[in-house]
Amino acid sequence: MDVKYEGLPQSERAIVYVRPVLVADLPSDLQAQAEGFETLYAVHRPNGERVALVADRKLAFALARQHDMAPVSVH
Repeated sequence: MDVKYEGLPQSERAIVYVRPVLVADLPSDLQAQAEGFETLYAVHRPNGERVALVADRKLAFALARQHDMAPVSVH
């Protein structure tokens, strides 16, 4: 099937990606700040830049929305 596609529609809000991150995979200075957590949730721009690291998924989505961003889950 050959279908022309012009690309994704533009959104008024910037898309950010939310994904779980193991604390053990973080740099040691961040690991020290994450006392008691095994997993945190990172919010990333499409270019891969991490803009936030928070305690849970629900908080990551709320934070993104509060800053006029459209969060999308990444597994």
